[in-house]
Amino acid sequence: MSVHDLADYPWDAVAPYAERARRHPDGIVDLSIGSPVDPTPVVVADALRSATDAHAYPQTVGTVALREAIADWYERRRGVPRLTASHVIPTVGSKELVALLPLLLGLGSGDTVVHPRAAYPSYEVGARLVGAAAFASDEPGEWPDTTRLVWLNTPGNPDGRVLDVDELRRAAARAREIGAVLASDECYAELGWEGPWADAAVPSILDPRVTEGDLTGLLSVYSLSKQSNLAGYRAAFLAGDPELVAGLVTARKHLGLMVPGPVQAAMIAALHDDAHVDQQKALYRARRDVLKPAVEAAGFRVDRSEGGLYLWATAGEDAWDSLGRLAELGILAGPGHFYGTHYPQHVRFSLTATDDRIALAASRLTASVS
Repeated sequence: MSVHDLADYPWDAVAPYAERARRHPDGIVDLSIGSPVDPTPVVVADALRSATDAHAYPQTVGTVALREAIADWYERRRGVPRLTASHVIPTVGSKELVALLPLLLGLGSGDTVVHPRAAYPSYEVGARLVGAAAFASDEPGEWPDTTRLVWLNTPGNPDGRVLDVDELRRAAARAREIGAVLASDECYAELGWEGPWADAAVPSILDPRVTEGDLTGLLSVYSLSKQSNLAGYRAAFLAGDPELVAGLVTARKHLGLMVPGPVQAAMIAALHDDAHVDQQKALYRARRDVLKPAVEAAGFRVDRSEGGLYLWATAGEDAWDSLGRLAELGILAGPGHFYGTHYPQHVRFSLTATDDRIALAASRLTASVS
């Protein structure tokens, strides 16, 4: 297929609801997009400024210092030991990697890419760009033998679903059984909220309890956009099977996919500083504690949402009807229709708004039923 065969970018359909929400006397509270609103940490911005003498081309593979920082981060924050520079590579944000991975792995017609039932559209887009089939399934037993790439997303976007070690182990076993690469999109892994994830780290696909020391066919994808407010930097990375990583490095060299040198310096600073991550998580936890009860008071049931940056909720009606009612309150959310065909009655509320706007949304939701 060609890029001309892709559907229009789905967020255009939300524009009428956004316009209606903007007409509210006190303005719109936009909870539709997961774009960070808090400042970039000073330690990161300082590192970027100090690296502005970037006269030479950066390496696709990244600096040794960056790759070592990524490996160290996996051990310190994710419980994944013994990674080396050969296991990791920086990427120009995570979305380009998600969309391009089928191409970089050589997939094409006759191959299948599996992704979650509630899923960010880029997984399907990546499959369609190479002529592969996209298959939405959370059940490894359903994955067809034609599968060559499986995407997990934990915590999930939009549904905040967290996969435990047993679920990850089962997914890895099935992927190996059918000869598929298993890529786990873990961009929200620092943001666990409920159940066991209130106090324990969200496990990675590279966790030794999952892999038993064998990384064959496994990739973990991570972004600094959420944990460090670096969405505008386009700073992400992957780690895993060194043979897969080496092949991806070669392909990315040919395509000129290089993280700018100053951004690599900023990434090192972000990966070495845990304090700002903990502070940011505390901000999101406080916002979630304000918004979630208000959403429930307004007649929505919040499903999953034990991790990540969103509340995945349903009022038992078509999502467009929910968006219309919310727009009358001056609140904009994301419709479940954007995340596959399986959740047409769900909407996604983002936690990425300032404290005062989250509080305003909560008060409007609560007042709507009083």
